[in-house]
Amino acid sequence: MGVLPWVWWYGFRRHTAYPLGSLTESLTNTMFGFMRAYVLLALWDVRPSLGGYEAVDAVTFCFITQALIGPVQIFGGMDLTERIRNGDVAIDLYRPVGLQGWWLADDLGRAAGSLVLRAGPPLLAGALVFPFRPPAPENLAAFTVATVLAVTVSFGLRYLVALGMFWLHDDRGLQAVTLVMSLFFSGMILPLVVFPGRLGTVAHALPWAAQIQVPADVFLGRYTGAGLLGALAFQAAWAAVLLAAGALVTRAARRKLVVHGG
Repeated sequence: MGVLPWVWWYGFRRHTAYPLGSLTESLTNTMFGFMRAYVLLALWDVRPSLGGYEAVDAVTFCFITQALIGPVQIFGGMDLTERIRNGDVAIDLYRPVGLQGWWLADDLGRAAGSLVLRAGPPLLAGALVFPFRPPAPENLAAFTVATVLAVTVSFGLRYLVALGMFWLHDDRGLQAVTLVMSLFFSGMILPLVVFPGRLGTVAHALPWAAQIQVPADVFLGRYTGAGLLGALAFQAAWAAVLLAAGALVTRAARRKLVVHGG
């Protein structure tokens, strides 16, 4: 077995070490899911079939997004940021595994742990209390693939933000801008299907849509056949672009670290 599967396993174990803490976070996500669901129901009561969604689709979308908060890490960054700040990244660069590959494996392990401990309660609560559209069995495999790709796209974005520390030395401004973009353009606040005109077209084309909107639509069965393959290809394309950009920036960061005597 290579190194990266062990890194994945370490990430999974590390992020499932405190199940009570994860349960608390999950209950918080569920509570906010209830609040969002009532707001969406009120909106769809006024505008039925808004954006092609029925009220049951909007509520189901709400609880899917709450379940994906942890795995996709909408609100979080990466431990790599602090390691760059304090200089420990020099140790990471000496490892016999590429920096990006190491942190991707770790992040996929983190996401798997979060999915196991945090995704269930919001979905279960939503299904028990509100009108809920369960996925068709044939959509579950596609949703699994879409979730993995969503995490990979999220990692690609967060990795680039973390590497910005090599040049900015303070990531708070960049993190704030990224958080706003993630919340607005991923579908976390409102489904992107309600965005009008060109704003909706642009929002659906940006990488943030691959984090929440696409997996949620796959769960809801809004893609079939070629449309489903196209949605997954959209996620995979953005994942490839972001990982390629991450590799290029990693090379530039390594040269910068060497130039500065690190």
